Amino acid sequence: MAVPRIKEKYEKETLPALMKRFGYKNVMQVPRLKKIVINVGMGDAIQNVKLLDAVSADLAAITGQKPVIRRAKRAISNFKLKAGMPIGCMVTLRKSKMYEFFDRLVNVAIPRIRDFRGTSPHSFDGRGNYNLGIGEQIIFPEIDYDKVEKIKGMNITIVTTAKTDEEGFELLKNLGMPFRR
Repeated sequence: MAVPRIKEKYEKETLPALMKRFGYKNVMQVPRLKKIVINVGMGDAIQNVKLLDAVSADLAAITGQKPVIRRAKRAISNFKLKAGMPIGCMVTLRKSKMYEFFDRLVNVAIPRIRDFRGTSPHSFDGRGNYNLGIGEQIIFPEIDYDKVEKIKGMNITIVTTAKTDEEGFELLKNLGMPFRR
């Protein structure tokens, strides 16, 4: 199997640049991508469980991996939610699938967002992990627009081994994430 483009870029360009920028002595100190978690919450699945199947199929097409159905942990009577009801789905990507998804996200999907001016550089969590919210799943070319029952958003969490937000920002910027100025 071929090495993903982003992983090659990381090893050839990003790794030496980060070692020089932060003065790391060892290659293992340099931050790298650990995993990418894609989460879709479906509050509407309480009334119509078929919507969750459609969103699950869309997420499987986008990531190339079968999503896990997430269930409610506790009942909330105001939302007519019982414990154990399916309310969303998620996928955790690692290794080559993670790099392939990141490549498609940065180079294909994000530029297709309407009125896009860059991702927020303030969406780091304090430990070098980046969170990105996408308003509609149709920005991915794998999704057939005519077959979409309902447009749903998703949360994408990019988990890195960076210790600080500055290290995580430099890592993602060097890998091609289009940050706002």
